[in-house]
Amino acid sequence: MPHSLLIALFFAFIIPATNNNPPKYYKDFYKSGKPKSEGWLVDGKKTGYWKFYHKNGTISEQGHFKYDKREKYWYFYRPDRIRVKEGNYLHGQMDNWWLFYDTKGRIYHKCQLYKGKKNGYCLKYKNKKLVSAEKYQNGNKIKEWFRFIDFRRDNKLSDLK
Repeated sequence: MPHSLLIALFFAFIIPATNNNPPKYYKDFYKSGKPKSEGWLVDGKKTGYWKFYHKNGTISEQGHFKYDKREKYWYFYRPDRIRVKEGNYLHGQMDNWWLFYDTKGRIYHKCQLYKGKKNGYCLKYKNKKLVSAEKYQNGNKIKEWFRFIDFRRDNKLSDLK
């Protein structure tokens, strides 16, 4: 009897957890006929590589999903194709280093994030030159520097990885 109970539990919990539905490619369109989004669905959930589009047909964002949550590296663009930001997602939340761009496509801000909050260093640039650095812990600013020599003195540069 215990042996048959184990087999029954195996089939009750393990088999439903496996996914037998093949991925389906999905494509959505604006009323104009231009693409709105495209990517893979498994059981109705976004999975794998996806692209989203602005109404003018240019890509607005692209990256990977896992069970309807953003994962891995993502890129975001303005309608004029200039990159807005890029960075990594983990379990649907911004994670690790993120880069933010100005309207000319130049990096103006780099920031370390953890679970969607600033956590670590944020570096600010103007005309491609570092103008300030900030340190955050769990979303709260704990220190700011305006001179690189002071920043170097107070920090291990290996923390910037």
